[in-house]
Amino acid sequence: MSRQRPIVGLPCDHRALDGHPFDIAGEKYILAVRDGAQATPFLIPVLDSPIPSADILAAVEGLLFTGSPSNVSPVFYGGPTPREGDIADPNRDRTTLPLIKAAIAACVPTLCICRGMQELNVALGGTLFQHVHEEPGRLDHTAVRKKIIEEKYASAHPVEIEEGGMLAEILRERNFQVNSLHAQAIDRLAIDLRVEARAPDGTIEAVSMPGAKGFVFGVQWHPEWRWSENAQSRALFAAFGEAILRHAQKMADR
Repeated sequence: MSRQRPIVGLPCDHRALDGHPFDIAGEKYILAVRDGAQATPFLIPVLDSPIPSADILAAVEGLLFTGSPSNVSPVFYGGPTPREGDIADPNRDRTTLPLIKAAIAACVPTLCICRGMQELNVALGGTLFQHVHEEPGRLDHTAVRKKIIEEKYASAHPVEIEEGGMLAEILRERNFQVNSLHAQAIDRLAIDLRVEARAPDGTIEAVSMPGAKGFVFGVQWHPEWRWSENAQSRALFAAFGEAILRHAQKMADR
């Protein structure tokens, strides 16, 4: 390869700032890719007319689908009309949902975080709760009452890892604490996905795709937040980085 480090694409969020359209991505994801996965971050704009998935995949060796304040549109999974005040991002939906399916078909390593995991489930035919904390017996996963950012990303609840899965291979721990900043969550799991971890209330916290030929993994929490200070986050991004490097080397050998 002519490049020393593989490239990881991060689809952006579409936002209006001072009346102008912007394509943005959180720096915490960018730094986790650069330093945790040892790859070069590459921001992907989400335009009204999406960049074709094939063109994106030709430019990257991995993909990270980030979290976001916005929700995946229920149009894509047959859910009820969103409530007033729910944030939508149709530009992102139009880019990410087909891109996820194309990346899996092309064996491109794919890590999906929070909204990204929800996108993964919807792209493969699953459905979502739009307000999981309102479901009977569920915890409040939103952190909406916490105003200080350190409090928002503080440990909120434990997760229990399912035995025999991908996460059990990556981590030694079988139970550990995670942060929690989401209203949406997986309702009906896509048939091709496997549950890798759950919260105490049964909420799905991590998934993989056993039938995929490449790395496909999603987490509901935010491992990118101060990733270097957390042993589980370090292990997860290291595993993602190793998968990217293997894929890049395989592409270079063709």
